[in-house]
Amino acid sequence: MKAYVFPGQGAQFSGMGKDLYEQSDLAKSLFAKANEILGFDIQKVMFEGSDDELKQTKVTQPAIFIHSTVLASCLGEDFQPNMVAGHSLGEFSALVANKTLTFEDGLKLVAKRAEAMQKACEAQPSTMAAILGLDDAIIERICSEIDGVVVPANYNSPGQLVISGAVPAVEEACKRLSEAGAKRALILQVGGAFHSPLMEPAREELAAAIEATHFSTPICPIYQNVNATAVSSPEEIKINLIAQLTGAVKWTQIMESMLKDGCTEVVEVGPGKVLQGLFKKMSRELAVSSATL
Repeated sequence: MKAYVFPGQGAQFSGMGKDLYEQSDLAKSLFAKANEILGFDIQKVMFEGSDDELKQTKVTQPAIFIHSTVLASCLGEDFQPNMVAGHSLGEFSALVANKTLTFEDGLKLVAKRAEAMQKACEAQPSTMAAILGLDDAIIERICSEIDGVVVPANYNSPGQLVISGAVPAVEEACKRLSEAGAKRALILQVGGAFHSPLMEPAREELAAAIEATHFSTPICPIYQNVNATAVSSPEEIKINLIAQLTGAVKWTQIMESMLKDGCTEVVEVGPGKVLQGLFKKMSRELAVSSATL
């Protein structure tokens, strides 16, 4: 059983997608469509932009989505997934790859998501922090005891969890989690509190766009961030996608579910190798690789 997985924000790099563009006429046409939909030259930023330019949420999210979905499209008949999943933003890439969304509709939703998240970030000082070497249950308990908004946001792998919320609450949580035995409690350089209740204004804005978009029956199940189980119903996929912005990314649980359901091979589609590394931590026997043309 082969799983294709799609990375989220943080995997971007200058020059991303240039090799695809140079090798494939299909890639060229998809990049042209992307420029038209976004109303700016995303291709130029991806190929030549500085790290700072690529870090802007309105650029980062479409860039990673475009890289992943163009690569998946260019694989053609070689793309034979039994299951797909995407980490946060990567869920949108996965939904294009498994034919739930068209490339155009997926990119429009990603652009709306990036814009809505940027606005929510600017509305209140907020941040995220990586907590290493502590049981999830301890992190959940300590977060629940703190005044102010701070919640588990990304369950990345056993012993690696990211928390998210208002700046004072996250700082207090880091202090208490260090005292409780965390190996590291590191504030991240991010724009805001993704996957927390502070994203509620963005969730409402994105929900309207998702509701207005046609979702088809996928060619294979997607393991979604909020419930970590295989989903094939377009209506259920919509509901889970709307909940994603304020809900936690249950990546540890997704990996466990995929392995339990018979996954023997994982192919990461898009920039970076983070997700295959996380899978390898779960199972040394698992075959992992990056998608290439």
